[in-house]
Amino acid sequence: MDADGDTLSGELIAAGLDPRHVHDWIGAEPARTADITTDRHRYSAFWDRTSALVAALPPKSARTTGQARAADRIFGIARESRERFLAAHAGTLYEELTDRRNQHLRLEELVFAAAAAVPGLTPTEDEVAAEDRLNQGDKDGVEIDQGIFLAQTLAVEEAGLHLCHAMLLPRPETEEHLARFVADGVLDLATARLERRGKAVMLTATNPRFLNAEDDSTIDVMETAIDVAILDPASEIAVMRGGKAEHPKYAGRNIFGSGVNLTHLYRGKIPFIFFLKRDLGYLHKILRGVARPGSLPDDVRGRGIEKPWVAAVETFAIGGHCQILLVADYVLAADDAYMTLPARREGIIPGFANLRLPRHTGDRIAREAIQYELKLVCDSRQGRLICDEIASADAMEDAIDKVVAGLTDAGVVSAIGNRRAFRVGEEPLDLFRRYASVYAREQAYCHFSPALIANLERNWDAKNRTV
Repeated sequence: MDADGDTLSGELIAAGLDPRHVHDWIGAEPARTADITTDRHRYSAFWDRTSALVAALPPKSARTTGQARAADRIFGIARESRERFLAAHAGTLYEELTDRRNQHLRLEELVFAAAAAVPGLTPTEDEVAAEDRLNQGDKDGVEIDQGIFLAQTLAVEEAGLHLCHAMLLPRPETEEHLARFVADGVLDLATARLERRGKAVMLTATNPRFLNAEDDSTIDVMETAIDVAILDPASEIAVMRGGKAEHPKYAGRNIFGSGVNLTHLYRGKIPFIFFLKRDLGYLHKILRGVARPGSLPDDVRGRGIEKPWVAAVETFAIGGHCQILLVADYVLAADDAYMTLPARREGIIPGFANLRLPRHTGDRIAREAIQYELKLVCDSRQGRLICDEIASADAMEDAIDKVVAGLTDAGVVSAIGNRRAFRVGEEPLDLFRRYASVYAREQAYCHFSPALIANLERNWDAKNRTV
Protein backbone atom coordinates (compact mmCIF):
# COMPACT_ATOMS: atom_id res chain seq x y z
CA MET A 1 0.00 0.00 0.00
CA ASP A 2 1.45 3.42 -0.95
CA ALA A 3 1.48 6.54 1.23
CA ASP A 4 -1.88 7.73 -0.08
CA GLY A 5 -3.36 4.33 0.67
CA ASP A 6 -1.88 4.40 4.17
CA THR A 7 -3.44 7.83 4.80
CA LEU A 8 -6.82 6.70 3.48
CA SER A 9 -6.82 3.48 5.50
CA GLY A 10 -5.81 5.41 8.61
CA GLU A 11 -8.75 7.81 8.19
CA LEU A 12 -11.25 5.00 7.67
CA ILE A 13 -9.95 2.88 10.54
CA ALA A 14 -9.96 5.92 12.83
CA ALA A 15 -13.67 6.31 11.97
CA GLY A 16 -14.30 2.88 13.47
CA LEU A 17 -14.26 0.70 10.37
CA ASP A 18 -12.79 -2.80 10.51
CA PRO A 19 -9.12 -2.64 9.38
CA ARG A 20 -9.38 -5.88 7.42
CA HIS A 21 -12.47 -4.68 5.54
CA VAL A 22 -10.80 -1.34 4.83
CA HIS A 23 -7.66 -2.96 3.39
CA ASP A 24 -9.71 -5.42 1.33
CA TRP A 25 -11.78 -2.53 -0.09
CA ILE A 26 -8.72 -0.47 -1.01
CA GLY A 27 -7.11 -3.49 -2.64
CA ALA A 28 -10.24 -4.35 -4.60
CA GLU A 29 -10.47 -1.05 -6.49
CA PRO A 30 -9.74 -1.65 -10.19
CA ALA A 31 -6.95 0.67 -11.28
CA ARG A 32 -7.82 0.59 -14.98
CA THR A 33 -10.42 -0.74 -17.37
CA ALA A 34 -10.46 -3.80 -19.62
CA ASP A 35 -13.32 -5.28 -21.65
CA ILE A 36 -16.83 -4.78 -20.31
CA THR A 37 -17.33 -8.45 -19.40
CA THR A 38 -14.27 -8.43 -17.16
CA ASP A 39 -14.98 -4.98 -15.75
CA ARG A 40 -18.61 -5.74 -14.99
CA HIS A 41 -17.49 -8.30 -12.39
CA ARG A 42 -14.43 -6.49 -11.06
CA TYR A 43 -16.09 -3.12 -10.60
CA SER A 44 -19.33 -4.58 -9.24
CA ALA A 45 -17.33 -6.50 -6.63
CA PHE A 46 -15.62 -3.26 -5.61
CA TRP A 47 -18.92 -1.39 -5.37
CA ASP A 48 -20.37 -4.22 -3.27
CA ARG A 49 -17.50 -3.78 -0.81
CA THR A 50 -18.15 -0.03 -0.92
CA SER A 51 -21.76 -0.53 0.15
CA ALA A 52 -20.67 -2.83 2.95
CA LEU A 53 -18.21 -0.24 4.29
CA VAL A 54 -20.83 2.52 4.26
CA ALA A 55 -23.37 0.22 5.91
CA ALA A 56 -20.89 -0.29 8.78
CA LEU A 57 -21.06 3.42 9.55
CA PRO A 58 -23.95 5.03 11.44
CA PRO A 59 -26.68 6.75 9.39
CA LYS A 60 -25.58 10.12 8.04
CA SER A 61 -27.49 12.10 10.66
CA ALA A 62 -25.70 10.25 13.48
CA ARG A 63 -22.11 10.30 12.18
CA THR A 64 -19.28 12.03 13.95
CA THR A 65 -17.10 14.47 12.04
CA GLY A 66 -14.56 11.73 11.42
CA GLN A 67 -17.20 9.27 10.26
CA ALA A 68 -18.74 11.86 7.93
CA ARG A 69 -15.29 12.50 6.44
CA ALA A 70 -14.74 8.77 6.03
CA ALA A 71 -18.10 8.36 4.25
CA ASP A 72 -17.26 11.25 1.91
CA ARG A 73 -13.92 9.62 1.06
CA ILE A 74 -15.54 6.26 0.37
CA PHE A 75 -18.26 7.76 -1.82
CA GLY A 76 -15.76 9.96 -3.66
CA ILE A 77 -13.45 7.08 -4.56
CA ALA A 78 -16.36 4.87 -5.62
CA ARG A 79 -17.76 7.65 -7.82
CA GLU A 80 -14.39 8.19 -9.47
CA SER A 81 -14.38 4.48 -10.29
CA ARG A 82 -17.87 4.75 -11.81
CA GLU A 83 -16.68 7.63 -13.98
CA ARG A 84 -13.75 5.47 -15.10
CA PHE A 85 -15.95 2.47 -15.85
CA LEU A 86 -18.47 4.53 -17.80
CA ALA A 87 -15.86 6.50 -19.73
CA ALA A 88 -14.84 3.16 -21.19
CA HIS A 89 -18.19 1.36 -21.40
CA ALA A 90 -21.15 3.79 -21.43
CA GLY A 91 -21.81 3.36 -25.13
CA THR A 92 -21.52 -0.43 -25.05
CA LEU A 93 -23.74 -0.66 -21.99
CA TYR A 94 -26.39 1.54 -23.60
CA GLU A 95 -26.42 -0.70 -26.66
CA GLU A 96 -27.00 -3.68 -24.37
CA LEU A 97 -29.76 -2.04 -22.33
CA THR A 98 -31.65 -0.85 -25.41
CA ASP A 99 -31.15 -3.90 -27.64
CA ARG A 100 -28.76 -1.99 -29.91
CA ARG A 101 -31.00 1.09 -29.79
CA ASN A 102 -34.02 -0.85 -31.01
CA GLN A 103 -35.84 -0.15 -27.74
CA HIS A 104 -36.56 3.30 -26.34
CA LEU A 105 -36.15 3.47 -22.56
CA ARG A 106 -37.03 6.64 -20.70
CA LEU A 107 -34.26 7.80 -18.42
CA GLU A 108 -36.21 6.84 -15.27
CA GLU A 109 -36.34 3.28 -16.65
CA LEU A 110 -32.77 3.33 -17.92
CA VAL A 111 -31.14 4.12 -14.57
CA PHE A 112 -32.73 1.06 -12.95
CA ALA A 113 -32.00 -1.15 -15.96
CA ALA A 114 -28.34 -0.17 -15.50
CA ALA A 115 -28.54 -1.12 -11.81
CA ALA A 116 -29.72 -4.61 -12.77
CA ALA A 117 -27.18 -5.06 -15.57
CA VAL A 118 -24.13 -3.86 -13.61
CA PRO A 119 -24.78 -4.15 -9.86
CA GLY A 120 -23.52 -1.14 -7.96
CA LEU A 121 -23.22 1.13 -10.99
CA THR A 122 -26.47 2.92 -10.13
CA PRO A 123 -28.76 2.44 -7.13
CA THR A 124 -31.60 -0.05 -7.23
CA GLU A 125 -35.21 1.00 -6.76
CA ASP A 126 -35.07 -0.31 -3.19
CA GLU A 127 -31.96 1.74 -2.43
CA VAL A 128 -33.57 4.90 -3.78
CA ALA A 129 -36.79 4.15 -1.89
CA ALA A 130 -34.85 3.77 1.36
CA GLU A 131 -33.48 7.30 1.02
CA ASP A 132 -36.83 8.67 -0.16
CA ARG A 133 -38.05 8.40 3.42
CA LEU A 134 -35.39 10.81 4.68
CA ASN A 135 -35.10 14.59 4.68
CA GLN A 136 -32.77 15.81 1.96
CA GLY A 137 -29.99 16.65 4.40
CA ASP A 138 -30.02 13.14 5.87
CA LYS A 139 -29.48 11.37 2.53
CA ASP A 140 -26.14 9.96 1.42
CA GLY A 141 -27.09 10.83 -2.14
CA VAL A 142 -27.07 7.43 -3.83
CA GLU A 143 -28.84 9.13 -6.76
CA ILE A 144 -25.63 11.00 -7.59
CA ASP A 145 -24.61 7.76 -9.27
CA GLN A 146 -27.65 8.13 -11.56
CA GLY A 147 -26.35 11.55 -12.52
CA ILE A 148 -22.89 10.15 -13.31
CA PHE A 149 -24.41 7.37 -15.40
CA LEU A 150 -26.69 9.72 -17.35
CA ALA A 151 -23.90 12.26 -17.87
CA GLN A 152 -21.59 9.63 -19.34
CA THR A 153 -24.40 8.12 -21.45
CA LEU A 154 -25.42 11.49 -22.86
CA ALA A 155 -21.76 12.22 -23.61
CA VAL A 156 -21.75 9.35 -26.13
CA GLU A 157 -23.25 10.84 -29.28
CA GLU A 158 -25.31 7.91 -30.57
CA ALA A 159 -26.47 6.84 -27.11
CA GLY A 160 -27.20 10.41 -26.00
CA LEU A 161 -29.23 11.28 -29.07
CA HIS A 162 -31.18 8.04 -28.76
CA LEU A 163 -31.97 8.81 -25.12
CA CYS A 164 -33.10 12.33 -26.04
CA HIS A 165 -35.32 10.75 -28.69
CA ALA A 166 -36.79 8.35 -26.13
CA MET A 167 -37.70 11.22 -23.83
CA LEU A 168 -39.50 13.05 -26.66
CA LEU A 169 -41.85 10.16 -27.40
CA PRO A 170 -45.40 10.36 -26.00
CA ARG A 171 -45.82 8.99 -22.50
CA PRO A 172 -47.54 5.57 -22.31
CA GLU A 173 -50.77 7.06 -20.90
CA THR A 174 -50.98 9.81 -23.53
CA GLU A 175 -52.99 7.81 -26.08
CA GLU A 176 -55.87 7.22 -23.68
CA HIS A 177 -55.99 10.83 -22.49
CA LEU A 178 -55.74 12.18 -26.03
CA ALA A 179 -58.77 10.15 -27.09
CA ARG A 180 -60.77 11.62 -24.20
CA PHE A 181 -59.67 15.15 -25.03
CA VAL A 182 -60.45 14.80 -28.73
CA ALA A 183 -63.95 13.60 -27.82
CA ASP A 184 -64.73 16.05 -25.01
CA GLY A 185 -62.58 19.13 -25.65
CA VAL A 186 -61.63 19.18 -21.96
CA LEU A 187 -59.32 17.05 -19.82
CA ASP A 188 -58.83 17.36 -16.08
CA LEU A 189 -55.64 15.72 -14.81
CA ALA A 190 -55.82 17.14 -11.27
CA THR A 191 -52.67 19.29 -11.38
CA ALA A 192 -53.14 20.26 -15.03
CA ARG A 193 -56.25 21.04 -17.03
CA LEU A 194 -56.72 21.18 -20.80
CA GLU A 195 -59.50 22.97 -22.65
CA ARG A 196 -59.92 23.64 -26.34
CA ARG A 197 -60.82 27.28 -27.05
CA GLY A 198 -61.25 28.07 -30.70
CA LYS A 199 -57.99 27.33 -32.50
CA ALA A 200 -56.09 27.02 -29.23
CA VAL A 201 -55.66 24.37 -26.60
CA MET A 202 -55.37 25.98 -23.18
CA LEU A 203 -53.16 24.22 -20.63
CA THR A 204 -53.61 25.48 -17.08
CA ALA A 205 -51.37 24.39 -14.20
CA THR A 206 -53.50 23.75 -11.10
CA ASN A 207 -51.51 23.24 -7.91
CA PRO A 208 -53.15 26.08 -5.99
CA ARG A 209 -51.95 25.24 -2.48
CA PHE A 210 -48.32 25.65 -3.54
CA LEU A 211 -48.66 28.61 -5.94
CA ASN A 212 -48.58 26.17 -8.88
CA ALA A 213 -45.14 24.91 -7.85
CA GLU A 214 -43.84 21.71 -9.42
CA ASP A 215 -43.00 18.54 -7.53
CA ASP A 216 -42.81 14.81 -8.06
CA SER A 217 -46.62 14.56 -8.14
CA THR A 218 -47.00 17.09 -10.98
CA ILE A 219 -44.14 16.30 -13.36
CA ASP A 220 -45.64 13.28 -15.16
CA VAL A 221 -49.07 14.91 -15.32
CA MET A 222 -47.63 18.02 -16.94
CA GLU A 223 -45.74 16.02 -19.53
CA THR A 224 -48.85 14.05 -20.41
CA ALA A 225 -50.80 17.30 -20.75
CA ILE A 226 -48.07 18.67 -23.04
CA ASP A 227 -48.29 15.52 -25.17
CA VAL A 228 -52.06 15.84 -25.51
CA ALA A 229 -51.90 19.56 -26.29
CA ILE A 230 -49.35 19.01 -29.06
CA LEU A 231 -51.04 15.95 -30.56
CA ASP A 232 -54.60 17.37 -30.47
CA PRO A 233 -55.59 17.49 -34.17
CA ALA A 234 -58.31 20.12 -33.71
CA SER A 235 -56.10 22.97 -32.46
CA GLU A 236 -53.30 24.96 -34.06
CA ILE A 237 -51.60 26.59 -31.10
CA ALA A 238 -51.09 25.87 -27.40
CA VAL A 239 -51.29 28.33 -24.51
CA MET A 240 -49.83 27.68 -21.06
CA ARG A 241 -51.17 29.53 -18.07
CA GLY A 242 -51.23 29.22 -14.30
CA GLY A 243 -54.47 28.74 -12.40
CA LYS A 244 -55.76 30.67 -9.41
CA ALA A 245 -53.95 30.35 -6.09
CA GLU A 246 -55.31 29.56 -2.63
CA HIS A 247 -52.55 31.24 -0.62
CA PRO A 248 -54.04 34.17 1.37
CA LYS A 249 -51.53 36.60 -0.10
CA TYR A 250 -52.53 35.69 -3.68
CA ALA A 251 -56.02 34.24 -3.23
CA GLY A 252 -57.99 34.39 -6.47
CA ARG A 253 -55.04 35.51 -8.58
CA ASN A 254 -53.70 33.57 -11.52
CA ILE A 255 -50.06 32.64 -10.95
CA PHE A 256 -47.88 31.32 -13.74
CA GLY A 257 -45.79 29.35 -11.26
CA SER A 258 -43.34 29.43 -8.38
CA GLY A 259 -40.81 26.88 -9.62
CA VAL A 260 -39.84 23.72 -7.77
CA ASN A 261 -41.61 23.10 -4.48
CA LEU A 262 -38.84 24.08 -2.05
CA THR A 263 -40.55 22.58 0.97
CA HIS A 264 -40.75 19.23 -0.81
CA LEU A 265 -37.12 19.65 -1.85
CA TYR A 266 -35.99 20.20 1.73
CA ARG A 267 -38.07 17.27 2.97
CA GLY A 268 -36.48 14.93 0.44
CA LYS A 269 -39.61 14.60 -1.71
CA ILE A 270 -37.96 15.72 -4.97
CA PRO A 271 -35.85 12.90 -6.46
CA PHE A 272 -32.83 13.81 -8.56
CA ILE A 273 -34.42 12.26 -11.64
CA PHE A 274 -37.19 14.90 -11.43
CA PHE A 275 -34.86 17.51 -12.91
CA LEU A 276 -33.79 15.40 -15.88
CA LYS A 277 -37.34 14.18 -16.56
CA ARG A 278 -38.50 17.79 -16.61
CA ASP A 279 -35.86 19.16 -18.95
CA LEU A 280 -35.53 16.20 -21.28
CA GLY A 281 -39.29 15.59 -21.13
CA TYR A 282 -41.96 18.23 -21.14
CA LEU A 283 -39.78 21.33 -21.55
CA HIS A 284 -37.96 19.76 -24.47
CA LYS A 285 -41.30 18.79 -26.02
CA ILE A 286 -42.45 22.42 -25.89
CA LEU A 287 -39.26 23.37 -27.70
CA ARG A 288 -38.97 20.51 -30.19
CA GLY A 289 -42.31 18.72 -30.28
CA VAL A 290 -43.38 15.12 -29.71
CA ALA A 291 -41.21 12.62 -31.54
CA ARG A 292 -42.17 9.72 -33.77
CA PRO A 293 -40.58 6.35 -32.89
CA GLY A 294 -38.79 5.90 -36.21
CA SER A 295 -37.47 9.43 -36.74
CA LEU A 296 -34.86 11.29 -34.73
CA PRO A 297 -36.33 14.81 -34.32
CA ASP A 298 -33.13 16.74 -34.99
CA ASP A 299 -34.69 19.09 -37.59
CA VAL A 300 -32.30 17.85 -40.28
CA ARG A 301 -32.83 14.09 -40.55
CA GLY A 302 -36.27 14.01 -38.98
CA ARG A 303 -39.08 16.10 -37.53
CA GLY A 304 -41.41 15.77 -34.61
CA ILE A 305 -45.05 16.81 -34.24
CA GLU A 306 -45.22 20.31 -32.79
CA LYS A 307 -47.25 23.42 -32.16
CA PRO A 308 -46.32 27.01 -31.41
CA TRP A 309 -46.57 27.78 -27.70
CA VAL A 310 -47.75 30.94 -25.96
CA ALA A 311 -46.88 31.50 -22.30
CA ALA A 312 -49.32 33.78 -20.45
CA VAL A 313 -47.47 35.12 -17.41
CA GLU A 314 -49.48 36.44 -14.49
CA THR A 315 -48.20 37.53 -11.06
CA PHE A 316 -44.81 35.83 -11.38
CA ALA A 317 -42.76 33.17 -13.12
CA ILE A 318 -40.15 31.98 -10.65
CA GLY A 319 -37.36 29.48 -11.19
CA GLY A 320 -38.52 26.58 -13.33
CA HIS A 321 -41.50 28.57 -14.52
CA CYS A 322 -39.22 31.31 -15.78
CA GLN A 323 -37.34 28.58 -17.66
CA ILE A 324 -40.57 27.70 -19.49
CA LEU A 325 -40.62 31.17 -21.03
CA LEU A 326 -37.27 30.47 -22.68
CA VAL A 327 -38.79 27.71 -24.84
CA ALA A 328 -42.09 29.45 -25.59
CA ASP A 329 -42.64 31.00 -29.02
CA TYR A 330 -44.49 34.02 -27.65
CA VAL A 331 -44.62 35.41 -24.13
CA LEU A 332 -47.59 37.53 -23.08
CA ALA A 333 -47.20 39.04 -19.62
CA ALA A 334 -49.39 41.03 -17.27
CA ASP A 335 -48.10 44.52 -16.53
CA ASP A 336 -47.61 43.70 -12.82
CA ALA A 337 -45.81 40.37 -13.33
CA TYR A 338 -42.14 39.59 -12.78
CA MET A 339 -39.59 36.82 -13.41
CA THR A 340 -36.73 35.47 -11.30
CA LEU A 341 -34.22 32.61 -11.45
CA PRO A 342 -33.18 32.19 -7.80
CA ALA A 343 -31.32 28.90 -8.35
CA ARG A 344 -28.07 30.16 -6.81
CA ARG A 345 -29.93 31.11 -3.64
CA GLU A 346 -31.31 27.56 -3.56
CA GLY A 347 -28.02 25.91 -4.48
CA ILE A 348 -29.07 24.25 -7.75
CA ILE A 349 -28.67 24.81 -11.50
CA PRO A 350 -31.68 26.42 -13.23
CA GLY A 351 -32.22 23.73 -15.83
CA PHE A 352 -31.23 24.81 -19.32
CA ALA A 353 -31.47 28.52 -18.50
CA ASN A 354 -27.68 28.85 -18.64
CA LEU A 355 -27.86 27.74 -22.26
CA ARG A 356 -30.98 29.64 -23.28
CA LEU A 357 -31.21 32.88 -21.32
CA PRO A 358 -28.17 34.55 -22.96
CA ARG A 359 -29.93 34.25 -26.32
CA HIS A 360 -32.71 36.46 -24.97
CA THR A 361 -30.95 38.92 -22.70
CA GLY A 362 -27.28 38.78 -23.57
CA ASP A 363 -24.58 37.26 -21.41
CA ARG A 364 -24.28 39.88 -18.67
CA ILE A 365 -27.97 40.11 -17.78
CA ALA A 366 -28.21 36.31 -17.91
CA ARG A 367 -25.35 35.99 -15.44
CA GLU A 368 -26.89 38.61 -13.17
CA ALA A 369 -30.23 36.78 -13.21
CA ILE A 370 -28.72 33.33 -12.57
CA GLN A 371 -25.75 34.16 -10.36
CA TYR A 372 -26.94 37.29 -8.56
CA GLU A 373 -30.75 36.92 -8.45
CA LEU A 374 -31.61 39.86 -10.69
CA LYS A 375 -35.39 40.35 -10.65
CA LEU A 376 -36.77 40.92 -14.13
CA VAL A 377 -39.97 42.98 -14.10
CA CYS A 378 -41.92 41.93 -17.19
CA ASP A 379 -42.86 45.50 -18.10
CA SER A 380 -39.30 46.81 -18.10
CA ARG A 381 -36.51 47.18 -20.63
CA GLN A 382 -34.85 43.98 -19.41
CA GLY A 383 -38.13 42.12 -19.02
CA ARG A 384 -39.14 42.90 -22.59
CA LEU A 385 -36.09 41.02 -23.81
CA ILE A 386 -38.05 37.90 -22.81
CA CYS A 387 -41.67 39.10 -22.99
CA ASP A 388 -43.13 39.86 -26.41
CA GLU A 389 -46.22 41.70 -25.24
CA ILE A 390 -47.47 43.35 -22.06
CA ALA A 391 -51.16 43.54 -21.20
CA SER A 392 -53.11 44.99 -18.31
CA ALA A 393 -53.42 42.42 -15.52
CA ASP A 394 -57.23 42.69 -15.57
CA ALA A 395 -57.42 42.22 -19.34
CA MET A 396 -55.38 39.03 -19.78
CA GLU A 397 -58.32 36.94 -21.00
CA ASP A 398 -58.95 39.26 -23.95
CA ALA A 399 -55.21 39.61 -24.56
CA ILE A 400 -54.78 35.83 -24.81
CA ASP A 401 -57.60 35.62 -27.35
CA LYS A 402 -56.05 38.40 -29.43
CA VAL A 403 -52.63 36.77 -29.40
CA VAL A 404 -54.09 33.42 -30.48
CA ALA A 405 -56.04 35.09 -33.29
CA GLY A 406 -53.00 37.03 -34.42
CA LEU A 407 -50.74 33.99 -34.50
CA THR A 408 -53.22 31.73 -36.30
CA ASP A 409 -54.95 34.04 -38.79
CA ALA A 410 -52.53 33.04 -41.56
CA GLY A 411 -52.23 29.41 -40.49
CA VAL A 412 -49.35 27.91 -38.53
CA VAL A 413 -47.47 25.95 -41.20
CA SER A 414 -44.91 28.69 -41.71
CA ALA A 415 -44.76 29.37 -37.97
CA ILE A 416 -43.75 25.76 -37.33
CA GLY A 417 -41.30 25.84 -40.22
CA ASN A 418 -39.74 29.02 -38.89
CA ARG A 419 -39.39 27.69 -35.34
CA ARG A 420 -37.59 24.64 -36.74
CA ALA A 421 -35.29 26.89 -38.73
CA PHE A 422 -34.48 28.97 -35.64
CA ARG A 423 -33.66 25.79 -33.69
CA VAL A 424 -31.09 24.63 -36.24
CA GLY A 425 -28.99 27.67 -35.46
CA GLU A 426 -29.87 28.26 -31.82
CA GLU A 427 -30.24 24.84 -30.19
CA PRO A 428 -29.67 21.84 -32.45
CA LEU A 429 -30.32 18.49 -30.83
CA ASP A 430 -26.63 17.68 -30.44
CA LEU A 431 -26.02 20.91 -28.54
CA PHE A 432 -28.96 20.02 -26.30
CA ARG A 433 -27.44 16.57 -25.71
CA ARG A 434 -24.03 17.93 -24.74
CA TYR A 435 -25.53 20.48 -22.34
CA ALA A 436 -27.71 17.73 -20.82
CA SER A 437 -24.60 15.65 -20.16
CA VAL A 438 -22.98 18.42 -18.14
CA TYR A 439 -26.25 19.26 -16.41
CA ALA A 440 -26.89 15.66 -15.33
CA ARG A 441 -23.65 15.41 -13.38
CA GLU A 442 -23.54 18.94 -11.95
CA GLN A 443 -27.18 18.98 -10.84
CA ALA A 444 -26.73 15.61 -9.12
CA TYR A 445 -23.94 16.96 -6.94
CA CYS A 446 -25.83 20.20 -6.28
CA HIS A 447 -28.97 18.27 -5.30
CA PHE A 448 -27.15 16.53 -2.46
CA SER A 449 -24.83 19.33 -1.42
CA PRO A 450 -24.81 20.56 2.21
CA ALA A 451 -25.01 24.05 0.70
CA LEU A 452 -28.48 23.24 -0.65
CA ILE A 453 -29.76 22.49 2.84
CA ALA A 454 -28.09 25.56 4.34
CA ASN A 455 -29.52 27.78 1.61
CA LEU A 456 -33.04 26.44 2.06
CA GLU A 457 -32.89 26.92 5.82
CA ARG A 458 -31.49 30.43 5.51
CA ASN A 459 -33.54 31.71 2.58
CA TRP A 460 -36.72 29.65 2.82
CA ASP A 461 -37.09 28.94 6.57
CA ALA A 462 -37.45 25.36 5.43
CA LYS A 463 -37.23 23.83 8.91
CA ASN A 464 -40.49 25.48 9.91
CA ARG A 465 -42.53 24.67 6.80
CA THR A 466 -44.72 21.60 6.47
CA VAL A 467 -45.38 19.48 3.44
